Amino acid sequence: MTESRPAGLLEVGRFGRPHGLKGQIYVSLSTDRDERVAPGSRLWAGGWLVVESAKRMADRWVVVLEAHTDRAAVESLVNCTIWAEPIDDPHAVWVHQVIGASVREIGGTERGRCIGVVANPADDLLELESGALVPARFVSRVERDGDRFVVLVDAPSGLFDLEDDR
Repeated sequence: MTESRPAGLLEVGRFGRPHGLKGQIYVSLSTDRDERVAPGSRLWAGGWLVVESAKRMADRWVVVLEAHTDRAAVESLVNCTIWAEPIDDPHAVWVHQVIGASVREIGGTERGRCIGVVANPADDLLELESGALVPARFVSRVERDGDRFVVLVDAPSGLFDLEDDR
């Protein structure tokens, strides 16, 4: 499988080593959306793959892929990054919607564009082009403005003081 990756896919995990002799392979998800490995879901790793079955094994999954009936068939997938189409969930905020979005306080003050999301044990952080870091817990909602997104934050007093002093 060597197709170029289709546009718009999101990284959702990584294939590990084969498990057993019947085409099972370990999958570590980098998302909390377990439906990524639900039967019938489509994954991309150099070409499209369809999940036939999956079961949780501690902190990862053992997955069987359609048309992959033995160990040799899945060995080429070891350490491959897994990509998938975005999930349509109107109640979820996705990283790909936040990066590049305008960040605005509830009161209307523009704070700039989000250039990244930093994984942090306490809370993910929105990194703004100004260098400001905004904990995700302060994101009130994400709105669509035409083809762009606006992140509305309900930030506590003082969060942007260092930025304002510049």
